[in-house]
Amino acid sequence: MKNKKFAIYWLSVLIGVLAVSFYPLYMGTSVIADMIRNGTVLKENYPKYVIPYTPLAAAIILGILLMPLCIKLLKRAAVFGGTAVSIAVFFGAEFWFERHVVVTAEETVARLRDWQMFMCYQPLDTVTDYKTHSAVEILMGEYNPAFKLHFYLISVLLILALLNCFYGFAQIIRTGNQSRKRALILQSVSAAAFLGLCILACFTAFWRDGSIQVSALSASLMSAFFILMGLTAGIFTGSLLLNRRRTVMLRIPVIVSAAVTLLMYIGEMILLHGNLYRFGAGFFFDGLPVIVLAPVNLLVILASGIIMYLLMRNESRNMQQASACAD
Repeated sequence: MKNKKFAIYWLSVLIGVLAVSFYPLYMGTSVIADMIRNGTVLKENYPKYVIPYTPLAAAIILGILLMPLCIKLLKRAAVFGGTAVSIAVFFGAEFWFERHVVVTAEETVARLRDWQMFMCYQPLDTVTDYKTHSAVEILMGEYNPAFKLHFYLISVLLILALLNCFYGFAQIIRTGNQSRKRALILQSVSAAAFLGLCILACFTAFWRDGSIQVSALSASLMSAFFILMGLTAGIFTGSLLLNRRRTVMLRIPVIVSAAVTLLMYIGEMILLHGNLYRFGAGFFFDGLPVIVLAPVNLLVILASGIIMYLLMRNESRNMQQASACAD
């Protein structure tokens, strides 16, 4: 009976993810077809977010396909095997697209990695129309893989969080052990919300206009994005530490949550040549000497850690109550 339930669950997840991934897979297929036919992708045919979403979708689908094998061979460590293969596939596909796909716009020809770099801040029709809208020269100069630190961090986190949910619920079906169920539900909510914000950012760039100082709406969305990203990483870590000592269960997810939020700021700082987006003027919004981060940025990092602590403390209390009832 458990094997039948697992098979139904696995097939349902696979079909669902394939359906949701239709457009990312279509984007990748169309780009590869153009490269085979023409040796390049014309600007008007270029799907803007083929990276990272095509490699991301392919990696997650492969992770789901490997789920039965990983669970059979690796047991409780199945999610680590599945995510390791998926992350390797993601970077392999990502780097292939970046290095081999060529985009052509009128007289301009660029590899996908360079094209994507300009597209991050260039909402105009052609690369040649690009001009900066701030005192710093955003994204001008040679391509550097470090520009995409935050880009890769987001993708890896989505793979970890989503596969953690898929594999975690599969393990519940296989073993009947529901000790991680609440944490997995929390992970599912955070991962879905984070993915939703990622998609919103793709279509709107959170309504940034190219200026270093952003609107209140953009600042609020960016702060929510950073906090939620930290929480998603923290919840993933916490879901693996549920049977550890209470201090470990509480502290390590908090540290991870705050650290990932900080890493996002570092990625943004690299991308903007030592600058960060500013949410306003004055001491609270201006960068502090040496560290560049403003007090408002430190508050965002702190908020990520505090919310994570409250979530894990609540989970710890629920586990204690469940244990007391069982006794």
